[in-house]
Amino acid sequence: MDECTSASGIMFEDSQYNDGKPVMTISDQEDEDIPMDPWCDPDNPKIVKFQDVSAAAYKIRNGVVRTPCSRSNMSEFLNMELYFKKDFLQYTGSFKERGACYTLMMLSKEDRANGVIAASAGNHALALCYHGKQLGITVTVVMPTHAPLMKVNSCKNYGANIIIHGADIGVARIYAMKLVKEKGYVYINGYDHPHIIAGQGTMGLEICEQVTDADAVIIPVGGAGLISGCALAMKNLSPNIQVIGAEAERCASFSEAMKAGKPVYTPSVSSLADGLAVPTVGGNALATALPLVDKVVTVSERYIALAILRLIELEKAVVEGAGATALAAVLAGLLPELNGKKVVIALCGGNIDSSVLGRCIERGLTADGRLCQFSVRVSDRPGGIADLTHKLAGLQVSIKDIFHERAWVQSDIYSVQIKCIVETRDADHAKELEQMLKDNYTHTQFGALFI
Repeated sequence: MDECTSASGIMFEDSQYNDGKPVMTISDQEDEDIPMDPWCDPDNPKIVKFQDVSAAAYKIRNGVVRTPCSRSNMSEFLNMELYFKKDFLQYTGSFKERGACYTLMMLSKEDRANGVIAASAGNHALALCYHGKQLGITVTVVMPTHAPLMKVNSCKNYGANIIIHGADIGVARIYAMKLVKEKGYVYINGYDHPHIIAGQGTMGLEICEQVTDADAVIIPVGGAGLISGCALAMKNLSPNIQVIGAEAERCASFSEAMKAGKPVYTPSVSSLADGLAVPTVGGNALATALPLVDKVVTVSERYIALAILRLIELEKAVVEGAGATALAAVLAGLLPELNGKKVVIALCGGNIDSSVLGRCIERGLTADGRLCQFSVRVSDRPGGIADLTHKLAGLQVSIKDIFHERAWVQSDIYSVQIKCIVETRDADHAKELEQMLKDNYTHTQFGALFI
């Protein structure tokens, strides 16, 4: 990489404009004099209309994939007629393409020439960069320092100018708005721009065409662009359908906004559903969604991990945490009123890092009672550990890891503490294992040993 250092920060450029290649910059410059986004005024929210969604559907008909909405293999054991809208099959892996494509197509000739900018750590950035390349529009994306390297590189490969700036998306957005003032770019909010909301609503139109007489639709909620657009489309075509939002409990900003009747800042912490971690929902999105959304539920990390696992095993679908949150709400038993009903769940994103996927699978196995850990004290004389492993083998329990601890055992000098991570068939099998350990050993701990 060619290097350029400024007094206010470190900047790296991997190429120059005169090479005809995109620029990547790492910056920590101070932010001041930030302009307002004219499309997203929190004091004067714009309510999107059904005709906007219809116009978007026509406009993007050749630009995005009409994804399948197929019956799920989970229908029987979840006791509902369940359908999955598989928008993770879009070219860049998420529903964000719908809004990005429509918004870019609606730009004036002057705005196209000036180029667009957005702040995003993931799917909005990917969608904007891809469709910007398709339409010949220059795209600049400000990504926070924690943005996954895979997504950073993908955006760069689409020909976008990438700026790495800020510890979170809020700081990245402020910097992006500063560049709007300096460079004349058009800022595109990934969940609150009216054209973004209209574009996302085309998923709702497709669902109504693909699954007739659905009783309910469950949609993941972050900034609320998707649920507002889909609720608008579906309530107009099928007024009796129940629209339910599912959000991660680690950033429940939409339910807080619904209670307050306006966007409110909600602190967020790290979550498997990182794509939903929007501390303040969009004002336009909330104003559009408030009269249309029937219910919102918050989902724990445990069930998000389990939903990812279920989709891999039963649907052969790799879906990110944010995309799996709606299914997680059903698995957690938060919507018992949907038993026996025809239900559509939006699987809206599939961009998950392989390392994160591995962790999610393990956490899902733990939530499912198929990956367990325990601590037990056994004799440190020959045959002590062999006796334990023999008992585990008798139960058909498979050992993944085993640890020996002698120094911190405070009782018998001839005892050893054994910590095991094991695989079981299911939760009932895990309970059988726990009971066997309690019946045969006096010092036993089963469960969260290392947390």
